[in-house]
Amino acid sequence: MSSDTKMAFAHPSERAEATTPSGKVDLRDRISLRDYITEVEIGAFQQERGHLQRIKFNVVVEVEALTGPIDDDVDRILSYDRVTEAIEAELGAERLNLLETLAARVAERILLEPQALRVFVRIEKIDRGPYSLGVEIMREQGGHENAAVETVEDPHPRVVYLSNETVASNGLTALIDDLAADDMPLIFCVGAGDAPTPQTRISMAQRRIDLLAIEQNAWVLAGRDKRCVVVGTRTELDWAMKNGQICVWAPSKIVLDAADSPGADARDALSLVAWFAGQLLALELVVVGADAPICDIPTRVI
Repeated sequence: MSSDTKMAFAHPSERAEATTPSGKVDLRDRISLRDYITEVEIGAFQQERGHLQRIKFNVVVEVEALTGPIDDDVDRILSYDRVTEAIEAELGAERLNLLETLAARVAERILLEPQALRVFVRIEKIDRGPYSLGVEIMREQGGHENAAVETVEDPHPRVVYLSNETVASNGLTALIDDLAADDMPLIFCVGAGDAPTPQTRISMAQRRIDLLAIEQNAWVLAGRDKRCVVVGTRTELDWAMKNGQICVWAPSKIVLDAADSPGADARDALSLVAWFAGQLLALELVVVGADAPICDIPTRVI
């Protein structure tokens, strides 16, 4: 966090001490909104869809100092209501996946006010656990600074391919129990369902159709065991692996966005899964109800 951002959210006494004559004096006035809590549906993860969660805003706006008397005239200052209105306008505009997007849009809306010179926005999710998850950004007239992002080492999962017969079997729950018995992150993969898929002569269109057929079958698996959550982005997969969530891979986004997109036909589900396991540096590939594909990942067949 930059020192400017830290001071923006600091207690006024800390800020005053940091701007004494021995240092650089900050003559900008500030208005602030503290601990503004509202409920909203937001988040990129599947488990956040269809549910409201509480988020908390802290906003500090640096404003141009008035050159004359205020005369107790509300029209001469930047009203606090403009800050809350900016928040509500952006929350009401559309459903968002990222706090970063929401923070940037709130800041940009506030900076439309003539008096606003620089704005600090902190947004936190407060219902995700016994802690707060959040983002802090600073934006100013004529430029901006990006928020810092911390990274940690990615875990290495067990990737499991399930045949359609396995997904439909009565033994599915026991199989999941067995595979989830240790602490290794667990990601299930499936192929397309048994129903025929639409066909087209355009290869890219057909590739998308075939990937979507796999995703439909992923939802079938998720519907059979509530522990399984369908995920389609690397970010959500990383979060799930670090937090003990069992995933079912929806392949479209990762496959289509990959710089080294797999050469395997999407209808060759096992080859696609082998590529995916390699991308994640999986510790193990388990194949249930089918033959093992050719890959560099240690593989066992059940």
